[in-house]
Amino acid sequence: MTSVRWLNEDEIETWLKFRAVVELYPGLLDAQLRRDSQLTHMEYQVLAMLSEQPDRTLRMTGLATRSNSSLTRMSHVVTRLEARGIVARSACAADGRATNVTLTPAGHDLLAAAAPGHVTQVRESFLDALNPEQLEQLDAIADAILDRIDPDGRMTAR
Repeated sequence: MTSVRWLNEDEIETWLKFRAVVELYPGLLDAQLRRDSQLTHMEYQVLAMLSEQPDRTLRMTGLATRSNSSLTRMSHVVTRLEARGIVARSACAADGRATNVTLTPAGHDLLAAAAPGHVTQVRESFLDALNPEQLEQLDAIADAILDRIDPDGRMTAR
């Protein structure tokens, strides 16, 4: 058995700060989106992913994978959005066992209305806190960590 490489004091401080950012930030984004657009952050993420597709359609499994969500959780999210007329489900023509999710025109309009507030929140709470050099460093740091925890790039695939 290999020995444990315990964290030193500086490493503990850095880890605790990073963990706090990772745990606090989703709630910050969620609160802004709920307040301004009646969307959860996960719902916004689904709409954004669909909007980036040429036909505004993705398989349910693709949505789940790209959002680091279980298929069951994604199904619940899509059910809520479908009830509001924001997305529509259909059978996948290429694989009858799969379900496609398509962004409706109403969903596109909602996303377009929600995006300015969301982008403002991200800019003010994240990007504006960093100077260009720090942003470049953070990008390299994120790449290094993602190479270890998401080597296939499924979370960053566009």
